[in-house]
Amino acid sequence: MKYPTTWLQGASLGERITCELRLQIIRGVQTPGTVLSENQIAADFGTSRSPVREAMKVLSGEGLIRLERMGAVVIGMTPADMEELFDVRMLIEHFVVQRYVHKDNTILVTTLNQMIDKMEVALKHKDIAEFSLQDFNFHEALVLEAGHTRILHTWNGMRQLILTVMLAATEQRFASNIEESQVTIHKHRTFANALKQGNDQELSRLIEEHYRDTRNAVNDSVLSSYRKT
Repeated sequence: MKYPTTWLQGASLGERITCELRLQIIRGVQTPGTVLSENQIAADFGTSRSPVREAMKVLSGEGLIRLERMGAVVIGMTPADMEELFDVRMLIEHFVVQRYVHKDNTILVTTLNQMIDKMEVALKHKDIAEFSLQDFNFHEALVLEAGHTRILHTWNGMRQLILTVMLAATEQRFASNIEESQVTIHKHRTFANALKQGNDQELSRLIEEHYRDTRNAVNDSVLSSYRKT
């Protein structure tokens, strides 16, 4: 699967190359230790080396590659890297959800349920990109609505990595056990209902349960596939 072109509207060529390479690395197409040639990538994308260098800088900042004199060496994502990504996400969501407990969340809950509705339609049509995007949008909406500048800055620093991991995980889930996606939808709906009721204990429990299950799903799909390459 290639990076969805519908997600790249308005993106620069450098951003497009970054997204495609990021997905290749997360999916294990570009394996750890592989040396990425600027000239080859530029030829593959029909461009000069400048946008490729732009992409390399971003991927290096995300820890997916290491820049060396001979070229960019793929590092990839280890289980520990993935664990840390989930740790940070869980901490962020735990924090922002506490800001909603004593507020009227009617508008936010309506928005979240609309995203869940779109996930259901995407599942029906087996649309991997749309399901992943709406799943991501659900979690991002929680962060955005909190209105916490520093939390948002942290989120923005890893949002593309999160989105790509979700895309790769959804691809694997749809291929191997698509029924799990229906469970994901149900859990998102349960979370939205708990948010509407302002049940902070239930929200905390659901967040921890969600990330525990997500860790297991990624280990069973993305990382297992990654280790085989």
